[in-house]
Amino acid sequence: MERTLPRSSVHSVLMARCYSREVLDLIADKWTALIFALLEKQPTRFNELQRAIEGISHKMLTQTLRNLERKGIVERKVTPTIPPAVEYSLSPLGTTLIPLMAALRQWAEEHMEAVEQALQAYEEKEEKADY
Repeated sequence: MERTLPRSSVHSVLMARCYSREVLDLIADKWTALIFALLEKQPTRFNELQRAIEGISHKMLTQTLRNLERKGIVERKVTPTIPPAVEYSLSPLGTTLIPLMAALRQWAEEHMEAVEQALQAYEEKEEKADY
């Protein structure tokens, strides 16, 4: 069992021992956001996810999918074929996150230039401070 935090009647991600913080950590993870981008369109097999998400390792994809399944956000369906086919899809709970995850991806794509400019300005400022 991974869960070690006690349940509380008060939920706040600002509280160190609140389970909602674990949930926020999971849904705010970059790999989760990328997995959502694919699963919100259609159920997808593991290997298809790995091929589509550049840079994710087999281990990280497995770990992220297990955590999402454990939290009830993703469902795993095994088809008894030879070899077995495993397909992942968003659960009903997971589909409630689609608008939020889509908004985060959209913000990142729309503001990338501004973020890059801010990073460049910061690095230039740091270089001047080093002299």
